[in-house]
Amino acid sequence: MNLTEQIFDYCERQGPELYAEPLNALSNAAFFYWAWRLWREVDPHKPYLATRLRWLAGLIALVGVGSLVFHTTAARWASILDVLFIGVFNVSYLIIFLRVVPQWPGHWAFAGGAVFIIVDRIAAMHLPSDAFNGSVLYLPAVAVLIGLTVYARLIAPQAGRMMTGALAVFGVSLLARTLDQAACASWSWGTHFVWHLLNAWVLYQLSRALALAARGQTLVVPPRIGETIEAGGKP
Repeated sequence: MNLTEQIFDYCERQGPELYAEPLNALSNAAFFYWAWRLWREVDPHKPYLATRLRWLAGLIALVGVGSLVFHTTAARWASILDVLFIGVFNVSYLIIFLRVVPQWPGHWAFAGGAVFIIVDRIAAMHLPSDAFNGSVLYLPAVAVLIGLTVYARLIAPQAGRMMTGALAVFGVSLLARTLDQAACASWSWGTHFVWHLLNAWVLYQLSRALALAARGQTLVVPPRIGETIEAGGKP
């Protein structure tokens, strides 16, 4: 594998230059914005949740870093970095959800994360990687997110509704990612940047839902800039 090889998988990229994907690159600012929002909204007086939510906020920012590097250099090594940060967020979110919401013991939560990694890698080896413009590789993550959302709706309806909305938006963002190449004929910018803009909000909203879904936690009002997630009681 040539790690320095450039990848021309996106409609917007027509050359090797760093600025060849301006929308795909600049749209990563959404990850930094929502990571900052999540960090600011965490209540530091609730350390049980604060540490975990700030970890997720940092990962959201790293997803933006990985994607930005990839959509400027277009190098294969940057693509691997991009996928790695997304994967770390997915596994971290699953583990934290299992620890905070159903309150699984740590070893079982980490075991759940390990099972997801194994299933995800098996799926990656057997699914056609170019199907639906590569979006087929997100099927394991979608399946897990649906399961977590259903569970949240059963035990914490308000958080479940928040996750349902995030899941619906994620479906739209995945569609935008899938249609990127098909849109080239009529829209030379492609639609991949929409995936960035929407998916950044999805990661933020799912992270906020954790505080709402945690047993014994309440979120009085949707927080605004400068406000904190008001969580009462320790799970």
